[in-house]
Amino acid sequence: MTSDHIVVTGACGMLGSHLVRRLLAEGHRVHGVDLLPAAHTHPRLAHSQGDVRDAALLARVLADASAVVHCAAALPSYPAEMIRSIIVDGTHAVLGAARRVQVPRVVHISSTAVYGLPRLVPTPEDHPREPVDAYTRAKVEAELLVERFRGDGLCVPVLRPKTFLGPGRMGLFAMLFEWAEEGRNFPVLGRGDVRVQMFAVEDLVDAVLTVLAAPDDIAADTYNLGAAEFGTLREDFQAVLDAAGHGRRVVGLPAVPALAALRALERSGLSPVYGRLLHKLRADSYVSIDKARERLGFKPRFSNQDAILGTYDWWRANRSSAAATGAGRTSREPWRQGALSLAKIFF
Repeated sequence: MTSDHIVVTGACGMLGSHLVRRLLAEGHRVHGVDLLPAAHTHPRLAHSQGDVRDAALLARVLADASAVVHCAAALPSYPAEMIRSIIVDGTHAVLGAARRVQVPRVVHISSTAVYGLPRLVPTPEDHPREPVDAYTRAKVEAELLVERFRGDGLCVPVLRPKTFLGPGRMGLFAMLFEWAEEGRNFPVLGRGDVRVQMFAVEDLVDAVLTVLAAPDDIAADTYNLGAAEFGTLREDFQAVLDAAGHGRRVVGLPAVPALAALRALERSGLSPVYGRLLHKLRADSYVSIDKARERLGFKPRFSNQDAILGTYDWWRANRSSAAATGAGRTSREPWRQGALSLAKIFF
């Protein structure tokens, strides 16, 4: 890799923290930017605590950077106006600052969410971007900004990962892990036979390092990323229940009434489950990673089950140091289950 001094936005998030550690391990100087203080110290690590939309902060931090990896983002659970501000305004601020101080490369972490609810699976990179909510609209708008800056000559690789898992991941997965640990069955919509591709954070970090090292003509492109091996939701969730060792099973719920109940809870604010997630749990959701394989030579090392079981192992070892409930402000916090926690008594 030719990059030496790399700025990572969202450095305290799940992806950012894994990436920072990997870059340091490989001998790079790293400058993290995050609203949170640095999670650890290192002789080659600098950290600026602040907002990624702060132009003055970015001008100072990016002044001698050889590359930027833009990981900072908002979660779908945020208010709509905050989602757009963090994702769109934040991306514009990073790209603008990078262009002004002539940073040669900015890696933009996007999402397969830009496809909305795609009808074609596996979904290729040239599938239309069809946003369906505030989060997907913001992700699409950020990509349009990237394309504008690319057109002006800035090298901006775009990585579109599926939902990624690994040590530190909480969010809604904490609910599955908690129910498994307590010896409960776990519900899925319908039969749970939909195939939903996930992605190990270790593989995502590999992909970031790959595009940092790639020639400009290869790097300045858009790539889907996801596990090469994945099964059904029932199989992946059952693997967690089996690992818990209580003999519990994944239980299918009648889809129509369960969806109606979850949508009512979402509208009332009593559940963290959001509309697009409900659709993803009912339909096959996976993307083609052929382009990343062929152009980048990228090969994922971990399957869905590898990723989810590795995350569960981490959760088991660290659950005592994590709050029992969280605000869900980051993917490193367990989301408040709200009314869903009351359903435990039935499982």
